Formats: sequence, C-alpha cells, structure tokens
Amino acid sequence: MSRVAKKPVIIPVGVEVTISGSNIKIKGPKGTVQIPIHEDVEIKKDGDVILFVPKDGDVGADAFAGTARALVNNMVIGVTTGFTRKLILIGVGFKAQIQGKILNLALGFSHPIKFEIPVEVTIETPTQTEIIIKGTDKHIVGQVAAKIRAYRPPEPYKGKGVRYDDEVVVKKEGKKK
Repeated sequence: MSRVAKKPVIIPVGVEVTISGSNIKIKGPKGTVQIPIHEDVEIKKDGDVILFVPKDGDVGADAFAGTARALVNNMVIGVTTGFTRKLILIGVGFKAQIQGKILNLALGFSHPIKFEIPVEVTIETPTQTEIIIKGTDKHIVGQVAAKIRAYRPPEPYKGKGVRYDDEVVVKKEGKKK
C-alpha cells in the first residue's frame, strides 16, 4: 500500500466534511472546496479522521489512494489556513497595480499587460514590485502565479523579470572580449 495513503487526514475543529459517492466536499472558515475521487479508492470517515483505502485487485489503485489523500489534505489546509504565493518584479520600471478585477503589469514591453483575476483567488500588491496571491485551492493559486510569471520569466544574465519569492536565479557570466 502507498506510504502516503497510510497516513490519515485529521479534520480540525470547524471543518465540515461531506462524502457522497466518489465526491468529497470540505467546508471551512476560508471557503468550500470539492473534488471527485477516483472510483478505485474507498474513503472511510471515522470521527475526525479520514482514511483512504485502495480497492483490491485494481492495478494502480495504490497510487490513486496516495494522490487522493494528498489532495484532500491540501483541501483541509486550504479551507483552514489558505495558500499564499508571492511574486517579486525585478527590473527598471517593472510595476504591478490592481484596478478592480484586473492586475495591470508593466514589465518592460511596449504595452501594459492586463491580467484578469480569477474569482477563486485574491491578489494584493503591497508595493509596486510585489504581488501576493491567496486562495483556498493550492492548484489554482500555483497556476495563477505561474501564468503571471510566464509573462516575463527571470533572464539568466541580469536576473530581470518576474520571480517567485523563494526562487534563486543562477546568473550566467556575460560575453568576454
């Protein structure tokens, strides 16, 4: 059996879990998240603990059980504390500001970039060179951060561009005469 699936998911106080067939819905103080679970995985709820057991005889059910456990654990974390991703803009004239539901980015192009903010996440700009993305779904928060970073990934010579807060950009040596 999967080592990940063997660990139970502990439900904290204030979180409500509803299991209906192969769907699991988790409701907490930060919001509600729902996902379908693969039919090869059996979900058992005992009090404040959720267990994931692969069905016998199915090839790959082990992996599905571990994946389901990881997804549900992320859902529980998301509805209790939430997920955050921070981006930093490095470059002369690079800035970000929010106008309503649109994030305006000036990234050194001849035109400004207008990024429409999805309803699942909230975006803050404490300074002109910082973007903070918050949400309950880890996948969506990461996807939005990756889309914004993709407009201008950090380049290897000067390090200019949009980078994650914890990202280390290894700089290359320039051309020599």
